[in-house]
Amino acid sequence: SGTVCLARASSSTMASAADRLNISSQLEHLQSRHVGTGHADATRHEWAVNVHRDSYASYVGHHPMVSYFAVANGESIGRTKYDFTQKMLLPCGLPPEVEEE
Repeated sequence: SGTVCLARASSSTMASAADRLNISSQLEHLQSRHVGTGHADATRHEWAVNVHRDSYASYVGHHPMVSYFAVANGESIGRTKYDFTQKMLLPCGLPPEVEEE
């Protein structure tokens, strides 16, 4: 009965390995189709820039959100949209310098 348990354990391990491969290939496909979904080599700064840009784009694209920010800041909707669009250029500042070894 010990060999049966080993066979069952290895088949479930193989299934999870196949699942991991399938998930990995789906993630690679998603990342190749959509910019901003990240990749394994993305730096912390690149990730933060993508999140900020996505947020500002969403704010500008949804009128109720822009209205809320405009009222909260005491500015016009057009000024708020302009400010958000300008912030999309460098939302997190310049990228940090990379140390080469």
